[in-house]
Amino acid sequence: MADSGFGKGCHLHLIDGSAFIFRAYHALPPLTRKSDGLPIGAVSGFCNMLQRYVEGNTGPDAPTHVAVIFDKGSHTFRNEIYDQYKANREAMPEDLRPQMPLTREATRAFNIACEELEGFEADDIIATLSRQAREAGGRVTILSSDKDLMQLVGGGVEMLDPMKNKRIGVSGVEEKFGVGPERVVDVQALAGDSVDNVPGAPGIGIKTAALLINEYGDLETLLASTDQIKQPKRRQSLEENAELIRISKRLVQLDQDVKLDFTLDDLEVRDVDAEPLMAFLAEMEFRTLTKRLATSLGVEAPVIEDTPAAPAEEDAPAAVPFDPAGYEMVSDMDALEAWIARIYERGYVAVDTETTGLDEMVVDLVGICLAVDPGKACYIPIAHKKSAGDDLFAEEGLAEGQMLESAVLSALKPVLEDPAILKIGQNMKYDTKILARYGVKMAPIDDTMLMSYALHAGTHRHGMDALSERYLGHAPIPIKDLIGTGKSAITFDKVPLDKATQYAAEDADITLRLWQAFKPQLHRTKVTGVYERLERPLVPVLAQMEMHGIKVDRDVLSRMSNAFAQKMAGLEDEIIKLAGREFKVSSPKQLGEVLFDDLELPGGKKGKTGAYATGADILEDLATEHELPGRVLDWRQLSKLKSTYTDALQEHINGETGRVHTSYVQTGATTGRLASTDPNLQNIPIRSEEGRRIREAFIAGPGNVLVALDYSQIELRILAHVAGIDALKEAFRQGQDIHAMTASEMFNVPMEEMTADVRRQAKAINFGVIYGISGFGLARNLRIPRSEAQGFIDRYFERFPGIRQYMDDTVAFAKEHSRVETLFGRRIHTPEINAKGPGAGFAKRAAINAPIQGTAADIIRRAMVQMPDAIAGLPAKMLLQVHDELLFEVEAKAADDLIGVAREVMENASMPAVKLDVPLVVDAGKGANWAEAH
Repeated sequence: MADSGFGKGCHLHLIDGSAFIFRAYHALPPLTRKSDGLPIGAVSGFCNMLQRYVEGNTGPDAPTHVAVIFDKGSHTFRNEIYDQYKANREAMPEDLRPQMPLTREATRAFNIACEELEGFEADDIIATLSRQAREAGGRVTILSSDKDLMQLVGGGVEMLDPMKNKRIGVSGVEEKFGVGPERVVDVQALAGDSVDNVPGAPGIGIKTAALLINEYGDLETLLASTDQIKQPKRRQSLEENAELIRISKRLVQLDQDVKLDFTLDDLEVRDVDAEPLMAFLAEMEFRTLTKRLATSLGVEAPVIEDTPAAPAEEDAPAAVPFDPAGYEMVSDMDALEAWIARIYERGYVAVDTETTGLDEMVVDLVGICLAVDPGKACYIPIAHKKSAGDDLFAEEGLAEGQMLESAVLSALKPVLEDPAILKIGQNMKYDTKILARYGVKMAPIDDTMLMSYALHAGTHRHGMDALSERYLGHAPIPIKDLIGTGKSAITFDKVPLDKATQYAAEDADITLRLWQAFKPQLHRTKVTGVYERLERPLVPVLAQMEMHGIKVDRDVLSRMSNAFAQKMAGLEDEIIKLAGREFKVSSPKQLGEVLFDDLELPGGKKGKTGAYATGADILEDLATEHELPGRVLDWRQLSKLKSTYTDALQEHINGETGRVHTSYVQTGATTGRLASTDPNLQNIPIRSEEGRRIREAFIAGPGNVLVALDYSQIELRILAHVAGIDALKEAFRQGQDIHAMTASEMFNVPMEEMTADVRRQAKAINFGVIYGISGFGLARNLRIPRSEAQGFIDRYFERFPGIRQYMDDTVAFAKEHSRVETLFGRRIHTPEINAKGPGAGFAKRAAINAPIQGTAADIIRRAMVQMPDAIAGLPAKMLLQVHDELLFEVEAKAADDLIGVAREVMENASMPAVKLDVPLVVDAGKGANWAEAH
C-alpha cells in the first residue's frame, strides 16, 4: 500500500481521541500509580480501548490507514470569530489534566499515528482528512458519536459509535437531525449548542430548526424569508438574531481545508512494536494489561516491581533509613553514565545544585547532586578548591578527584533537557537559573516546595529542612556545620569533598522522598489544579523575568539620595525647633521623652525597657494634637526611602547587566501573593510624591519603553462577585466610578452632587471593609471620631447585606474546616481561627480577606503563566509583577501592540475556570521610566 499511496480500495479509520479519553475517564474509578501517586485511571481505560480496537479490526474490512486525532489546546480560530465560544465549559478535572499527554504517549506506544494541530479542533482535522480520503477514492470510518461530525457523513464517509458498536450513515443522521448531512450545519446554527456556547436563535430547537430548513431549503433562504413566517415569536427570534445565527453557522461548520504537515500515506497501519509498548505499559504499572498484551504479542512481559505507595499520613516516617553509605561521589565518566542510565530507566530524577552563594546571577556552580531511589544519591563535584594542605592539582587549584565542568554538563545536558524526564527539586527556580547560565535549559520540573505550599499554605514554612523533619522524621545536616557562620564563613567550593558529598547527596535524597510523599497528596486533597496550573508553570516564567531584570539609572538614585538627605536635614531643624531642645530624631527613646515628658502629650505608654512607645500608629494619633509628630512621620518616611531604596538599590545594580535582578518568592504569602526580595520591589510607596519619584530611576533600554498594566480595583470586583452584591456588580458592568456609587448608595447623595470628601470616605470604607477594618481603624484613617466611623461601617453593611453574609459564611467555613479557599481552589489554612484572646480578631479578618486577595493573586498568576506565549511574537519582555501590576519592556514601536495583547490576556485570565459576574478591567500606560508608565 505504501508504494501506490492512498487511493481506491483504501479504508481510513479516524479515531476521536478526546471522546476515547473522556469515556475512559468516566468509565473507571480513580486510579493512581503506586510508585508516585500519579493519576492514571483515564490512561488505563484509554489503553484498554486501544487494545480492543487493534485486536478487533482484522479481516477484509480492516483499515489500511488509521490515526487518533486530538484537540491541541482550547483556543482555536473559532474563539476569534466568537469570544464566548465554549466559555461555559467546565474546567478539566484536576486529575485528568496530567493524564492528557500520557494518552498521546499511549497512542504512539501502540504504533498508531497521533495527530493534533494548534488553532484547530480535532473535528477540523478529521473533516480535512475525510475530504482528502474521499477525493482520493477511499472510504472513511470515523470512530465517534459526536453529533458535530455528522455533517461529514455520506459519499464514502460513515461514523461508528465504538461503545454501542453502532454504525451511523445518512439515515442515522436524518434520524438525529431531521435533515440530511448536507443540512446539518444549518440546523445546528439555528438550534445553537449550550455545551459549546453556540448562540443560535433563542426558542428554536432541533425539531423546529429541521422543519424550517426542510420548508425553506437552506439557512440563507430562511433568513431572507422571515416575513413569511406566521408565528410571531419564531419570526422575531430569527430577525433579531440573524447575525448571531450566521456566526453560529461559522462556528459549527467544520474546516475541511486545514493545512496539515502530514499526508494520508503517513497514516498507514503499522504493526505493533512490542518493545516500546511493553516499556510504556510497565512505566504506567499496568500489570494485567501488560501480561495480556505480552501474551498476545508472543513476548515476555516485563517485571513490574511492587513499589510501596508513598505514605498516606502526612507525618509518616521515611520507609528507607537515611544512611550516608548510600551516597556516592561521582568522579569519572563511567560512574556518571551509570547514573544517567538509571535516570532514563526511572523517567525522573531529583536534582540539586551546589554553588558559591545565593545570588543566582553571580555565583559559580560547584557541583550537582542526583537521586532516583530513596537512600541512593550521588554528588558530582566540579569546582571544589584544594585545601591548604593539598598538593597542587590542575592549573585552577582544584581539589583532586573531580570531573571537568564541561564534561559533566555535556553529559547531563541531554537528560536535564529531555522532555520525557521529570526533574524534581526543592525551589527549582534557583536551580533552573543556575543551570541556564551554564547553557542548560532544564525542563520539565516538579517542585516539592511548591507542592508543600499548595497543600499546606498557612500551616508551616516550606523550606527543605523543616519539611524533612516534619514529614520524613529526619533532621538534615545543617549547612553551618560545613561553611560556618558570619564573617568567618567559607563558600561551598572550599568544603572538603567527603563532607560535601554527604551533605549534597542527602539534599537530593530528601527532595526525592518529599516528592514521593507530596505527589499523591495533591490528588487526594484536590489541589492538583492549583499546583499544575498556578504554581509549577509559573517557575520558568519567574526565572526568565528575574534573569532579564530591569534597568536602573544609578545617577537618578544618587541625586534622589542627596535630595532626601537635604530634606531630612531641614525636617530635623523644624523638629528640634518644635521640641525646644536638641535631641536625636532617629532615637525612639529620646523622641518619646520629648513627646510625653517635655511636651506632655497624652497617651504615653512605656514598654518593658522603660522607654515610651513611638510607633507610626501612635504618632498618627498624636499628629492631631501637635505638629511635631507629623514632622517626625515625614522624616521617617524619607529616611526609609533613602536607606531602603535610593541608597540600597544602587548596591543591587548588577555590574555586567546594569540591571536590578529581584528574586520572587512564590511561597512568601499564604494567599498566593508573590513576595520580592534582594531587593524588595513590591513595597515602593506610591501614595507619596517622593515614593512615586523613585520609580523614575527604573528605566527602559535604548529604543524601548516601559509598559505598565494594572488591574483596576480587582479585589472589590471579586468581593462583588463572591458576596453577590448586585448594586456593585451592576456598577462595575456599567463602568461607573465605584467609590462615588458607594457614597451615593450609603449617604443618599445624588451622583451629580458628589463631593471629593464624601467620595474619599466611601473609598476608605470600600477598601477598609475588604480588610476587616474596625471603627477605630477607620476613624484613624479618616481622622474622624470613632463613633462616626463605626456608623459609616454599620450603614455600609445595611446597604450591602451580602458582604456581612459573606463574612459570616467565610468565618463559619474556616472554623469548621480550618481553612478557606479561593475561587480557583487554592487552600489557605487558618490554624488560629478558633483561638481566643487578642489574636482572634486578626485571625477572622485574615480568613475573610484571604479568599478575595488569594483569588486576585491566582488571577494575576494565571495571566503571567499565559503571557510568554501571548507576547512571543513581540519584541517585549515581562520584567516585574508588583501587586496587581505587570511591567514590561518593549520596543517603542510595538508598545501599543503589546498593550493590546497583554490587556486581553489579563482581562480574560480567570476564564474558563472561573467566570466572574463582573468584568476585569486593566489600565495601561507607557513611558521612558516606570513613573511615566504607571
